[in-house]
Amino acid sequence: MKIPVPAKSPPWMRAAVGAAFLASLATLAACGGEKAPRGPRVGSPAPEYVATNLAGDTVALSSMHGQVVLLNLWATWCAPCRHETPFLEALYKERKGDGLHIVGISMDTGDARDQVEDFIKEFGVTYPILVDPQMSGMDTWQVLGLPASFLVDREGILRWMRFGPVSENDAEFAAALKATLQ
Repeated sequence: MKIPVPAKSPPWMRAAVGAAFLASLATLAACGGEKAPRGPRVGSPAPEYVATNLAGDTVALSSMHGQVVLLNLWATWCAPCRHETPFLEALYKERKGDGLHIVGISMDTGDARDQVEDFIKEFGVTYPILVDPQMSGMDTWQVLGLPASFLVDREGILRWMRFGPVSENDAEFAAALKATLQ
């Protein structure tokens, strides 16, 4: 197959177009019969995930089996995360009596303990905060940007997920939360 390239194009451009075409074909061929890796899917079991609390203890998602859990991946430097945190805190205070457990997981890399603790104080966060300085949650949950939230039911089934901030005006989230808490 020949790709039309204007005749007056410089040789480097013709070569680049040809190389790009070949790379595209190679990608298509490699993907041909293979199934793409699947990330978390609503209605499927939540992936196993482990992070550390600020005391240094390891906490596994599976240890929360039997509880409704809203996992929220965030970072101290993330503006949308800062915007949604007051809503998550208010939601936690309002619905924890109904069985909602919110767990915030900081994706701040390195030794960001001081920044995470400052964030908790600044926003008055009372729900549990875990840290994941290797950002393994980004791979586990196939997250490209922060924040990201995942609602897991008492049986460990993912019932709702959002890549981006959650707000008090989110009817889809409110419906999923109500159904999951029943």
